[in-house]
Amino acid sequence: MRMAVRKLGKKLLASSLFQKLAAALVYSILVVVDRTNRYVDESDDLVVAVDGKTPVIIALWHGQQLMAPFLYPKNNEVAALVSKSADAEINARVLQLAGVRVIRGSGGRVRQQTVRKGGVRALKAMADALASGFNIVMIADISKGEPRRAGEGIITLAKLSGRPIVPLAVATSRHHIVEKSWDKTTINLPFGRACLKLGDPIHVPRRVTDTEMDILRQKVTDELNSATALAYQAVRNGA
Repeated sequence: MRMAVRKLGKKLLASSLFQKLAAALVYSILVVVDRTNRYVDESDDLVVAVDGKTPVIIALWHGQQLMAPFLYPKNNEVAALVSKSADAEINARVLQLAGVRVIRGSGGRVRQQTVRKGGVRALKAMADALASGFNIVMIADISKGEPRRAGEGIITLAKLSGRPIVPLAVATSRHHIVEKSWDKTTINLPFGRACLKLGDPIHVPRRVTDTEMDILRQKVTDELNSATALAYQAVRNGA
């Protein structure tokens, strides 16, 4: 029975019609969440913060990115990296409905050599998008790796492109945490308070040593964790 259910689930995920309907439903729910949460006075203004600095690399944590498609005005061009895996297709369609350009990365269940090649192609595609004026939204920690720990990918992208990393966190007072998920995915709920917090921009020089790379990764980690903590504190204290 379990095998049959798994096979059915895989067929559904691979179905274009199911992906389209699921994405439309998820997007509609997120629109309601976005419109019914009032941003508290402590929120930072993303547009003002990056004025004159664009394009930028917006860094988020895994599991904290559901509201990201609604944080930038429609007239600003934004692109995001999404895996090629079947279960990421719904996420890609949701982003496209929100007006975000999707850049495909490598799938998670292929040979390691292919993953490396796909990662290189994805980095180049994101660097090209930045050169074309697109702001890039990128998850800083590595999927199924250590949560809330910045990987090398986002540092490498900043190094190649010369564009600053802007750590960003958004929190809602009403939310549900999926405790069994590796990244403690947070599902934002409607009719509450919201807060957007930004960390200090991080610039990566063209030439960095391995030691400097580790220092920069830690800086991204610290800034994102700080922004996340401040965002949740603000929605808890807000009236």
